[in-house]
Amino acid sequence: MTLKSQAPHLRQGSGGQASPKPRGHLIVFEGLDQSGKQTQAERLLAAFRAAGLGAEFLTFPEYTTAIGTEIGHALQGERHYDPDTLQLLYIANRFEFRPRIRQWLDEGRMVVCDRYLASSIAYGEAQGLDAAWLTEIQCRLPQPSLTLLLDIPPAASLTRKQVARDKFERDLPLLGRVRESYLRQAGREAGWVHLDGARDKDAVSAEVLSAVRSRLGLL
Repeated sequence: MTLKSQAPHLRQGSGGQASPKPRGHLIVFEGLDQSGKQTQAERLLAAFRAAGLGAEFLTFPEYTTAIGTEIGHALQGERHYDPDTLQLLYIANRFEFRPRIRQWLDEGRMVVCDRYLASSIAYGEAQGLDAAWLTEIQCRLPQPSLTLLLDIPPAASLTRKQVARDKFERDLPLLGRVRESYLRQAGREAGWVHLDGARDKDAVSAEVLSAVRSRLGLL
């Protein structure tokens, strides 16, 4: 992936002087599978675009890269990695998109992600990895402006829409530990908003928009 370096975008400020274009925001949806992350991310993306804001969408893992393909093999049981190595693959997959995310943010775009840094902490911690280590090795990735946790019970993750599931999505005790990690992160991090993902989709969407308005002053 090759990105052309660009000069900072400038706009005219008061007094006729050029001022830097406002930096964009990185907004992340986190939660268990089937918690509605993709639906809410797509709705927020549409709201940004309807408001005339440039907006981009990413979902992780991003399976189109070589690293993403390897992650897919691991999740389907075709490759076997210890938890440390698997989380390093997830993190490397995000680093593949760091230049693109940085460029979008520098251009003043809104970047909406379905899963990001916190997923490695939640799933890694659920498998016995150190949350501080997982946080440290991701510190050079662009950090979210806002993380929206769509919280549902682990059992609901299994009983919602029946689809082919990977090995993590079928493990109820693991999902319970993942949820506990997410709740700990939401409780200690200022940039998080905890939402009830079991509510009606429209009600959740209204809360998402309210959080974006109150936290970021957008929409």
